[in-house]
Amino acid sequence: MLLEIHNLSKSYGNKKALENINCSFSEGIYGLLGPNGAGKSTLINILVNNLVQNTGEVLLDGKDIRSLGEEYRSLLGFMPQQQSLFDSFTARRFLGYMGTLKGMEKRKLNERIDEVLSMVNLSEVSDKRLGSFSGGMKQRILIAQAILNDPKILILDEPTAGLDPKERIRIRNMISEISFSKLVLIATHVVTDIEFISNEIMILKQGELIVKSQPSKMIDTIADKVYELHVGEEELPRLSSRWRICSMLKDNNSVIVRLLAEEKPDGYDCRPVKPVLEDLYLYLFDDRIQPSQEVLSKLKETVSQGCLV
Repeated sequence: MLLEIHNLSKSYGNKKALENINCSFSEGIYGLLGPNGAGKSTLINILVNNLVQNTGEVLLDGKDIRSLGEEYRSLLGFMPQQQSLFDSFTARRFLGYMGTLKGMEKRKLNERIDEVLSMVNLSEVSDKRLGSFSGGMKQRILIAQAILNDPKILILDEPTAGLDPKERIRIRNMISEISFSKLVLIATHVVTDIEFISNEIMILKQGELIVKSQPSKMIDTIADKVYELHVGEEELPRLSSRWRICSMLKDNNSVIVRLLAEEKPDGYDCRPVKPVLEDLYLYLFDDRIQPSQEVLSKLKETVSQGCLV
C-alpha cells in the first residue's frame, strides 16, 4: 500500500494553508508536527476527503482518492480533534451507530465493539452515557470509533489530548501494536508521544513541509546545539536573555539548566548533551532562534527516499 501526495496546495482566500506538499507513505507510523496554523489539520482533512485541495493530487496505489470514493473511505479510520459526540448515547450505542455508518455487518460489529472497548479501557463504562464521560474518556471513545472497522489507513488528530500519563502510554502502545499492518498518521503537539514510536516524522511550518525523516536522523542535526550547566539562581535572567532555555531543575544550591545555543556558551562550565525531538522542535519554531543554514541543510540530507521535499 502506497499513499502519495503530489504538488498539493490549499488556500483559504488569500491565505495559503498548504503549499506544494510532496511526500509518500507506506505501512508504519508517521508523526505530524507543527505549530498552530502550520497546516496540519488542513492536510489531514484533505487526506480524509473532508476538504478538496486547490492543486495537486493524493494517490492510493496510483489512483486518485477522490475517484476511489467509497472504496477509499472503507479503508479509513479517522479521529478528529473536536469532541463532537452524542451525549445521550451510551458508549456501546455510539460505536454501534458509527459501525452502521461504516457499513459493518451487525454480528461482526457487536464482536468488534467489545474488542475496541477493551483496547481503549472503556469496557466497564460501556453502558454509561457519553455526556458523563471526562475529556480523556471522550478521547478514548473517539479512538475506539476510529479503529472500529479495522482500517488500513488510520489518521489521528491529537489522540492523547486530555489523557493522564498512564492512559497516554496505553494508547501509545496500542497504536504501535496495530500499526504493524497499517498506515498510521498522528498529528500532535505532544512531541514525546511520537518520538519513540514513529518510523518517520513530518514537520510543517507555515504550510510548507520542512522535512520528513527518521526521528533519530533529524535529532542528530542539532547534536552540538544543546548544553547543560549548573548555575546560581541569580544567573537565570542573564542566561534567558541570551539563549533559549529548554528546562530548569533546582538542585540544592544551584539550578541545572538545559539550553539551546549555536555555540558553546562562553563564560560557563557546561557540557553538550544528547538532544531530543522536543529540542529540535524548539530550535525550529522558537521566535528567538534563527535556525542556521547548516542545520537546515542537514535536515534536507536526512530526507527519506520517496519524500519529495
